Amino acid sequence: MKDFTTPNIILSKCIEHDNCRYNGSKINNDFIKTLKSHVNFVTVCPETSIGLSTPRDALRLVSKDDKENFNLVFSKTGDDLTDKMHSFSNIFLKDISDKGIDGFILKSRSPSCGIKNVKVYKSHGKSPALPKRGSGLFASKIYEYFPDAVIEDEGRLTNFDIREHFLTKIYTKSDFKNVKKDKSIKSLIDFQSKNKYLLMSHSPGYLKKMGKLTANTESKDISDIISDYEIYLNKALSIPSKPNRNINMLLHLFGYFSKHLSFSEKAFFLETLEKYNNKKIPFCVPLTMINSWVMRFENEYLHNQTIFEPFPSELIQTRDSGKTI
Repeated sequence: MKDFTTPNIILSKCIEHDNCRYNGSKINNDFIKTLKSHVNFVTVCPETSIGLSTPRDALRLVSKDDKENFNLVFSKTGDDLTDKMHSFSNIFLKDISDKGIDGFILKSRSPSCGIKNVKVYKSHGKSPALPKRGSGLFASKIYEYFPDAVIEDEGRLTNFDIREHFLTKIYTKSDFKNVKKDKSIKSLIDFQSKNKYLLMSHSPGYLKKMGKLTANTESKDISDIISDYEIYLNKALSIPSKPNRNINMLLHLFGYFSKHLSFSEKAFFLETLEKYNNKKIPFCVPLTMINSWVMRFENEYLHNQTIFEPFPSELIQTRDSGKTI
């Protein structure tokens, strides 16, 4: 069984942890239940943290102009909590900025925690929602302190592709912290080597740039190399894998074994790639075929490739809501 570095995740406390929603309820979430034993959760409820009671009157975002400047107010009275929320967000996020945080999972559509698609109103009271949507005040502050944040809400994580991408990012970034701690070119080369095909599935271009950095032809200081490498790593991981890039990556892997396979085996694999390209089968089917050859031909280099298990297999859930917002 592969060893994984345990990611540190900031989680909205109302998701599976505390009855702190405005109506005194808690969000039940099967994925978060499963994730509990695989990550370190740091929970937060920005609304109770600024002194609000549970239960409490609902809050809303109010737009005072045509720009993306929102106030956080009580829906009924209009009492403004904007300054309190900004103050708490700054203190909390500054305090965790050096704690090795790998990602955030926040409550969807919340006026404090929603990362997108939060309703915005013209005023408090009986006022219809505006056509535009925004981000909660706490969530919008995250990018000031964590510009490369891996951040999702519990609603979007019901989508299979979004969930897989999120897990891949947090576990890869968590593992990279070991490189930053070790500060050696050998550690960086090992990281690049085992993640080669995973990174290829996200961005062959950034993979090439990272390869040049690890070669260190300019004899840069290791701290500068790792810093530059992390910039490319974040950019590469931010790009979701797509069938065309996955197929390119799979064909590279296939090249290790093609001369050892029978004509019918090769034909069957290429037919499988075509089915995957036409969305008739999932990505795991051709990838599992490759992995079976890794074991059959005892290819030690490929055996260590993270593309075959980028995160703990116990976290794989095949269910998919189909929702992407």
